[in-house]
Order: sequence, then C-alpha cells, then structure tokens
Amino acid sequence: MTDSPAEPTVFERIVAREIPARIVAETDRVIAFHDIAPKAPVHVIVTTKTADYRDIVGLAAGDPALLAELVAVAQGVAAELGDGEFRLVFNTGASAGQTVFHVHAHVLAGGLEEGTLAGA
Repeated sequence: MTDSPAEPTVFERIVAREIPARIVAETDRVIAFHDIAPKAPVHVIVTTKTADYRDIVGLAAGDPALLAELVAVAQGVAAELGDGEFRLVFNTGASAGQTVFHVHAHVLAGGLEEGTLAGA
C-alpha cells in the first residue's frame, strides 16, 4: 500500500459521486466509467474504489484478488460495450504516461487503429 495524497484524486471524487461520470460497471471494490478523452471507440477507465494503491505494481503485490476483480470487470465491460476483444493498458509512472496516481486500467476496444494508444 502507499500513502494517499492529501487531496483526493479525481477517481476518489468519482467514487464519492462528487464528480459526475458515465459509470458502466460497479462492484463493491471496483468502478468503471467512460474516459473523458477517449482514444478509441470504447475507452473505459476501470479502477479500484480504494486509493491505497498508486499503480498496478503496488496492487499486484498488495491485493492480487482485487487485481483479478479489476481485470474481470474490464473483461465484462469489453464484452458489453464491444465484441469482447480489447486492450487493457496500465500506465505505471509519470514518464510512462500515468497522470492519476490511483491504480487504474484503460479498456480500449472497437476499431482500434495503429497509434491509438498515444496518451492512453
């Protein structure tokens, strides 16, 4: 686990319903919503409701069952909104493109073209 920042992340604020989002799936521990700047016809963020993990490495080490749940939700989203085929992208670290330091995955599907992942 990592320390939570003093200010809640945008994802924590979405979980708390302080910021509106187009939610497409939710469990007790995971939430999925449309990305506000999509890079593919289907672009959904899947994240944990807990802010205990900054990235996929921390989540995998700290709560593998929660990671498995996150992936299962991502798969369900891809099946519901697309044809079941998808890319699952985790950016880890600022130089890798991570801008929100609350573990999350990008589900990308539906007519992906070369170069679609820039900025994901």
